Amino acid sequence: MKQSDARILTTHAGSLPRPPALTALLARRSRGEPVDAAELARATLDATQRAVAPQLACGIDVGNDGEQPRESFVTHVRERMSGFAGQSQRPVMRDIVHFPSFLTQKLPDFQRDSVDLMSAPRAEGEVRYADFGPLEREIAGYRRALASTQGSFVESFWTSPSPGIVACAMQNAHYPSLEAYVDAVADALRSEWERIVAAGFVLQIDAPDLAMERHTLFAERPLGEFLHFVEHTVAAINRALAGVPRAQVRLHVCWGNYEAPHLFDVALEEILPRVLDARVGALVLAMANPRHAHEHRVLARRGFPSELRLVAGVIDTTTNYVEHPEVVAERIEQAAEAIGDPRRVLAGTDCGFGTAAGLGEVAEEVVYEKLRALHAGAELATRRLL
Repeated sequence: MKQSDARILTTHAGSLPRPPALTALLARRSRGEPVDAAELARATLDATQRAVAPQLACGIDVGNDGEQPRESFVTHVRERMSGFAGQSQRPVMRDIVHFPSFLTQKLPDFQRDSVDLMSAPRAEGEVRYADFGPLEREIAGYRRALASTQGSFVESFWTSPSPGIVACAMQNAHYPSLEAYVDAVADALRSEWERIVAAGFVLQIDAPDLAMERHTLFAERPLGEFLHFVEHTVAAINRALAGVPRAQVRLHVCWGNYEAPHLFDVALEEILPRVLDARVGALVLAMANPRHAHEHRVLARRGFPSELRLVAGVIDTTTNYVEHPEVVAERIEQAAEAIGDPRRVLAGTDCGFGTAAGLGEVAEEVVYEKLRALHAGAELATRRLL
């Protein structure tokens, strides 16, 4: 995994906006409606090309395919794994339902023509990895897009979900406990993770469960039960990563990629010691949004391992405000001061911009303005720090 030796490198958290045509196809397929396979394949390749070129134009150093082929960052696993059927009934985030007027305001978001993350399939049988075809097609499409685009990334990363977020978003109707389900999903994901790294990518494990589930699945339960879940999930991740070089893995932790009060978010202080047990080479942390922008102080107070890199979220992915480059630079500087070494800081985004097809708070054109601001802010920070 590259570090910021000569300049502050830029990256993002994975997903980018999908074109309307692809969004409609993915949403229809997720509902079980018939979709022409050839049409979907063409739309996916076009969208991947459309996602790669703008990243390079905006100055992104560590990029990917924008997750264009996937219906969402987590529920796409049903195309790759056996055992999923039926429908989950995912609890709505506590901060949304706590404020009736805000819930009313938010209802249109749940009624969009989009992939429904609240009613995903559930585990009704043994979960096993069954088909590498979707992953191989994604990688082939990405390489094809890179080959036809001017310029190149310093490095490429590839996302895959945490076993914990799969087990929470796609509920359990088969295993004797949540812990057993998490372990089974981790065992299934092991082969995907190893294949991603063998293909030459940095693996990013998307683990919003390590923070967000405190105010979702564990909203009405004691903090200790949630922290036990975090510990168990990190242990499962570590077992699944046994054959993967630590330096090739980054772990993304966030509190949910949606605009809301976030009043019930667990503090970074509570989860950080457990997250730091993960066998990874970098943490990708949300540090730009109004609820967690102060928590660089937690890293300074707690200490940040010298072998670990930090992808600091310096761009908020839930607002159409475009951050000023000076604000971006200031956030990078705060992160560098917190961990004591600017070379181990990469500038990133809090989360993805299209975590599910049809869902996203930021307009597509604004997304790329934000990425340009990310690059400009990183250039300012480079001059001041390196």
